[in-house]
Amino acid sequence: MNWDETGPDTGDLADERLDDRLVAGVADGEDTAVEAALRPKDLHEFVGQEKVREQLDLVLKAARARGATADHVLLSGAPGLGKTTLSMIIAAEMGAPIRITSGPAIQHAGDLAAILSSLQEGEVLFLDEIHRMSRPAEEMLYMAMEDFRVDVIVGKGPGATAIPLELPPFTLVGATTRAGLLPPPLRDRFGFTGHMEFYAPTELERVIHRSAGLLDVAIDPAGAAEIAGRSRGTPRIANRLLRRVRDYAQVKAEGRIDRDIAAAALRVYEVDARGLDRLDRAVLGALLKLFGGGPVGLSTLAVAVGEERETVEEVAEPFLVREGLLARTPRGRVATPAAWAHLGLVPPQHGVKGQQGLFGA
Repeated sequence: MNWDETGPDTGDLADERLDDRLVAGVADGEDTAVEAALRPKDLHEFVGQEKVREQLDLVLKAARARGATADHVLLSGAPGLGKTTLSMIIAAEMGAPIRITSGPAIQHAGDLAAILSSLQEGEVLFLDEIHRMSRPAEEMLYMAMEDFRVDVIVGKGPGATAIPLELPPFTLVGATTRAGLLPPPLRDRFGFTGHMEFYAPTELERVIHRSAGLLDVAIDPAGAAEIAGRSRGTPRIANRLLRRVRDYAQVKAEGRIDRDIAAAALRVYEVDARGLDRLDRAVLGALLKLFGGGPVGLSTLAVAVGEERETVEEVAEPFLVREGLLARTPRGRVATPAAWAHLGLVPPQHGVKGQQGLFGA
């Protein structure tokens, strides 16, 4: 198993909105507990991300041949694609310990200084959601990455003194879901940058078969394909759906998963054939049935589905846009022909859109 458009960072609130969705890319408590057992331990076990994996393999082998620490690594991409897993693989490949923290946990330069000063030589520091780190800590990180040194300020006002603190060579692995929010000086200090792409269904089938074996779940190829097709290109979602289908199969089908069982289980959990859940279909349904396919403003659409504006924009829309079911235009949100077809509806014949019909236009 592998794990796990720039815009405003909604932080923990966005994570809370995602946590209760079966098709959310962010990890919930159950995911965190299960992922440790399912994560691949080296690059050869890691499924997908062929380009990133090949390039990273060269970087790590070259570093080992030189007897040096690996260059700093920046991994970007949507939640659930494998950034944390790759950071652990980097540490394993280099034979080094790993320390894990996150941007939101580092709110002051002193927080970062405490972490950096306790690193061992060659240790890997994984900094998740690096774009959410505070600016003072970010500026301290520049010097630490480049010169392996930080200046610790002692005292205040005119009597303040900067004490240079030498750091052992280390490898920073930064992960971000919003690479565009990283300032150029920080991005430029990473020796290797890898962008994680969404997975093809065939790759997800391999992930599902591997995870099913580790979970001791009997699944046939058709069942794996059914789950993969509804997993939104994300291994974390694929494994979450696998666990829910496993539960259904244990109760309804003596524990074995085939295509029919997988489809029946995911109907119970309201995940349709393209991976849309209740919220996704509610947004599309309102756009098509109430507003004739649009264009309609985001706030109006959010009111129509009874959700917050940010929930529609940050949680539902990215996948709908990526699937070609919805388009963002200067005039508002517009449904595509694929959206009408997916919900089995017939588009207006005379180009009537939005609320024009209410006024006889």
